[in-house]
Amino acid sequence: MPELPDITVYTDALTERLTGQRLLNLRITSPFLVRTVSPSVDAARDLKVAEVRRLGKRIAIGFEDGTWWVIHLMIAGRLRWRDEEPRKPGRSVQALFVFESGVLLLTEAGKRKRASIHVAQDEQALNRLNPGGLEVLECDEDAFAKALRASNHTLKRALTDPRILSGIGNAYSDEILHRAKLSPVAMTQALSDSEMSELFNATREVLTEWTERLQEQAKGEFPEKVTAFRPEMAVHGKFGEPCPVCDTAIQKISYAANETNYCPRCQTDGKMLADRALSQLLKKDWPKSIDDWEEKFR
Repeated sequence: MPELPDITVYTDALTERLTGQRLLNLRITSPFLVRTVSPSVDAARDLKVAEVRRLGKRIAIGFEDGTWWVIHLMIAGRLRWRDEEPRKPGRSVQALFVFESGVLLLTEAGKRKRASIHVAQDEQALNRLNPGGLEVLECDEDAFAKALRASNHTLKRALTDPRILSGIGNAYSDEILHRAKLSPVAMTQALSDSEMSELFNATREVLTEWTERLQEQAKGEFPEKVTAFRPEMAVHGKFGEPCPVCDTAIQKISYAANETNYCPRCQTDGKMLADRALSQLLKKDWPKSIDDWEEKFR
């Protein structure tokens, strides 16, 4: 799922291409995409775009009459930009929007269609679509600590909960926790003040560094390679590969469709966290520490 750095690059590109541009035509090819009935998505036809902004992990496109399109790309949704309307858009295209400046395509891979567009009639309705999480790059450390300690969750869950923090998902939470040298299953209310400070700084550093990196990679072009798995990442998607800090093999916890990656030496004092699938399979043979793991598979 595109997160704060990716959504920021998307909004930068859309702001440049859409602001002041009139919507000439649109075509919705997926019956599951538009989730609201009134106002109609077609009501924006012939209107100019007034503003594009990020709303958590969503993209909000505002029109001159005060209405908003709120696009949630979910896991497999992506945006594409073309100078002209394609003759054959392709099966992955769920919507096609023709502006004076070019054509915006919304694509989604796979059979499960989760991407969505909500139409909000005004700013108040737009705010109701905001989960309300704290903007980490706009707050101070006290506000950050207060938000995380308001309830007692694992750090992984707290970082990715859009009602607590805005714009962070599975990928960058792994990178943040590795940078802060904290376990993904540590509890928010158990963190010391120094650990909370490390987490605050790591969160801001990782999000800022990756936003700047992706902006540099885009170099003003429309971002076409938005992915949660990047070779420069330290731990996310790197199961079995060496930690860039200590060379220990990166481990994972799998649950549902998600996977948490971590370094047992940098983050959990050598302890192996129980992976639901593997630990049930191995049972008593499940290694308790990274030393046991390395000895078993040496």
